[in-house]
Amino acid sequence: MNPVRTRLLALVWCLLGSLLLAAVVSAQTPPATGLVVKVGDRLAVAGDSITEQKLYSRYLELYLLACRPDLNTRVMQFGWGGERAAGFAARMANDLAGFQPTLVTTCYGMNDGSYTAYTEAIGKAYEIPMRDIVTRLKAQGVTVVVGSPGAVDTRYFRNDPGLAQVYNENLAQLTEIARKVAAEAGMPFADVHGAMRDAMTKAKAALGDDYDVCGRDGVHPNANGHLVMAYAFLKAMGFDGDLGTITVDLKGEATASEGHQVLSSHEGVVEIESSRYPFCFFGGEADSGGTRSILPFLPFNQDLNRLTLIVKNLETEQAEVTWGGATKTFARADLEKGINLAAEFLDNPFSVPFRQLESQVAAKQAFETYLIKSQVTQYPALKRLVNEDPQILALAEAFHKALWEYEARQQEQVRAALAPVKHTLTVKPAA
Repeated sequence: MNPVRTRLLALVWCLLGSLLLAAVVSAQTPPATGLVVKVGDRLAVAGDSITEQKLYSRYLELYLLACRPDLNTRVMQFGWGGERAAGFAARMANDLAGFQPTLVTTCYGMNDGSYTAYTEAIGKAYEIPMRDIVTRLKAQGVTVVVGSPGAVDTRYFRNDPGLAQVYNENLAQLTEIARKVAAEAGMPFADVHGAMRDAMTKAKAALGDDYDVCGRDGVHPNANGHLVMAYAFLKAMGFDGDLGTITVDLKGEATASEGHQVLSSHEGVVEIESSRYPFCFFGGEADSGGTRSILPFLPFNQDLNRLTLIVKNLETEQAEVTWGGATKTFARADLEKGINLAAEFLDNPFSVPFRQLESQVAAKQAFETYLIKSQVTQYPALKRLVNEDPQILALAEAFHKALWEYEARQQEQVRAALAPVKHTLTVKPAA
């Protein structure tokens, strides 16, 4: 064949291939960008026993409730221990009906991986129900934040680092499947696996291999690992982390952005009332049972939790800032640019009300687990077992209605507990 003709044919095939690829890509729905949470959304948090631990789901609810109360979001817990993606696909229509979510997070794969090395059969058994879940919810107008599975602890998973590496490689494969399912549907994707492995690598390097990030059983994280999970989901939801700015002008008046109101301002002493909280953290610096220990290895404050203080017209090179019971010294350049109060003052005026709010959210989510697992999921079986007996069904329906009404009251009680916080900032020039 003529060499010129050969090159021309090759060019034609190359162009056809490019056009075909472009057509395939353009046929896919573009992924969600920006903030995907809308005002008034109803978020259902679905997953296996890690979700049923009610920790990352609690942190999601706390963030939406306290840090972004303007979104007026309702959150409900749907975790089920031992569940795989196929299990949620089977119960989804029945269990979600009473809550009618507009937003759903999924976190499956830990059990789907079967705790062994990855195979194509494992991948297919995970991919098919995951695609089914996302497709059906999308058809109902629901946004699905497709979460990957988490990770297993490199020290504690079966006390065998080799097996931990094998299973994390399996979970990494399932993560890519979840990413693909999300992309095909144009849904946001939360890389929980990647976030946990990254934080675990950094934390163990600094605190030692005995510091667990994925739990002492190797699978179920403590509070530290759940904060990482919440971080991955909140980032996937598109939150920019700006919780407000307070500006103190030492030669003028103080001002504050939405969610914060200046009540008084005089000579660097500013009284503020805030309806928007910063996220608060607890526990020791090496305590996996608290959220504080993971902060050096996770950009939660930088990415999601910025309550900024800006100081203008400071005539000295440094100033002391007092907030709550703590005082710290900052350089003028940093104060002019803005410091993150939430990161600099981990113990702050919001800590106590935040902790109290967390207790109420935890109690509400505990009831929701009971409601779903003991009542809602079992209701179709009850109807079959009593042969649709009208008297029993009438009683059961009344009971179910009362339970859902109680859950709705709990939602309102939690929101009512979010009281504005009055606090004082003092900026004092330092020599």
